[in-house]
Amino acid sequence: MGRHRRDRPGGPALNTPLAEALSAVLLAAVLAWAVVRPFEWPEAVLAVPAAGIAIVSGAIPLDHARAEAERLGPVVGFLAAVLVLAHFCDVDGLFKACGAWMARWAAGRPVRLLTAVFALASAITAVLSLDATIVLLTPVVFATAARTGVRPKPHVYACTHLSNTASLLLPVSNLTNLLAFAASGLSFARFAALMLLPWLLAIGTEYVVFRRFFARDLAAAAPAAADGGEAPRLPLFALVTVACTLAGFVVASAFGVEPAWVAAAGALVLAGRALLRRRATPLSVVRAAAPSFLAFVLALGIVVRAVVDNGLADVLGNVMPDGTTLPALLGVAALAAVLANLINNLPAVLVLLPLAAPVGPGAVLAVLLGVNIGPNLTYAGSLATLLWRRIVHQHEHGVDLGEFTRLGLIAVPSSLAVSVVALWGSLQIL
Repeated sequence: MGRHRRDRPGGPALNTPLAEALSAVLLAAVLAWAVVRPFEWPEAVLAVPAAGIAIVSGAIPLDHARAEAERLGPVVGFLAAVLVLAHFCDVDGLFKACGAWMARWAAGRPVRLLTAVFALASAITAVLSLDATIVLLTPVVFATAARTGVRPKPHVYACTHLSNTASLLLPVSNLTNLLAFAASGLSFARFAALMLLPWLLAIGTEYVVFRRFFARDLAAAAPAAADGGEAPRLPLFALVTVACTLAGFVVASAFGVEPAWVAAAGALVLAGRALLRRRATPLSVVRAAAPSFLAFVLALGIVVRAVVDNGLADVLGNVMPDGTTLPALLGVAALAAVLANLINNLPAVLVLLPLAAPVGPGAVLAVLLGVNIGPNLTYAGSLATLLWRRIVHQHEHGVDLGEFTRLGLIAVPSSLAVSVVALWGSLQIL
């Protein structure tokens, strides 16, 4: 214990009781605003001024803030590119085609529809990132459930759980993964190889939990489904572009090229095609990149760095398990899961990675398991869950906090335990 403490680059921050209190208050305010979002204003409305206050007050030195922005720059650039890529996949009809396939394959049988949602949500989350599952697939699942006459709750809940759990596979599946990938020192292919078994077992565990937890909803008979007519065309150009982008990630990693450049190339191809066909405007491309959310991520990183500099890193360094034995990895993942539910998974990974990186890739990936699976326990655990809740309310479908938490209390510990054991096994074999 305690071997994680180390000098911070750029000299010490203004580590005084006032700075500690101010940075903690700013982080709490930013996270509370992100949860509540008064008047539907963007998260950045409070996060950006909070980052400015942290800098001006001296809670974080300017050089620390600049270093944090430079560290997050490639990650934010990648996020923008993937959001554009997913948006124009939707414009091309990819998610509409997915909904039609789910409806035809399920044929009004709730269990088959749940299986289809699990398969599609896992693939979309892994390849196009969790934002695509939340923003683009969740409305399609609502429409598909209505079209087939089945109860939507199990299938809609699956979208939020899998947007977190199924984001373990690739460095590009989640913003947290990109940060962990940069800290791990692993290649793209080796990262995916180590996470493949944890990814599969975590999803499988979630599926078993869902089958039992929602047994009554899944047993409800659905009315005979009407013929939906001709299935929509599968957008081959979009699929080929996504496949080439994925291949590009692997090749680029071998040459030390940032994933953001590859994602930008894929986004440029789909956005450029839509512009040429007059199916988009330059303004719609910019909106697809969600600039206010990107500003929020950068500002949140600076506020979190202020909290870290003012004592949180020392506290966590004293409780962070050492080594990569199975008990140590279980402890790291559990700590990460708890912290994600206390302060949200993005701040949690920003705090824990500097402590885990010196131990090695195993500890970094254990942190990732905790911050990706853990947020299924509470609404505030991840930004994806917060966004999912808003989308569900837009479809006039209630979400019961007690039910959401009961499901998480079953799914999170079981999924986290099996995935950590799988990670430990993968580290021994690979």
